Amino acid sequence: MRFLLTLLFVVPLCAQEPPAAAKQARTPRAPKNLKVLKVPPADLRATMQSFRLGLGVQCEFCHVNGDFASDDNPKKDIARKMIVLVQDVNAKFPDGKEHVTCYTCHRGAQEPLTAPPPPAQ
Repeated sequence: MRFLLTLLFVVPLCAQEPPAAAKQARTPRAPKNLKVLKVPPADLRATMQSFRLGLGVQCEFCHVNGDFASDDNPKKDIARKMIVLVQDVNAKFPDGKEHVTCYTCHRGAQEPLTAPPPPAQ
């Protein structure tokens, strides 16, 4: 009988909705500290993914782990300068298309691959 009474009180507790704080934790937060990147928040993840793939690195290469808004990593400032460079080059094309990306120079490497390949022997 005690088991049934305990079950009667425990089951409704498990069936309740999660608290409001848990709901807020699941909603995406607005990006912070975007100084040069001009993308809608919905496209930010895809844009960052393209940067990551273009340089062959993980997010922590430019970001402080756990605090993407932080400017403590000096590579983040370099990334901003490169973003401005790409934006400036693409702005010079009259068709408005993206002609240059990170991959154009980096091709999956941390340093730009600007030297021609060695001649075949």
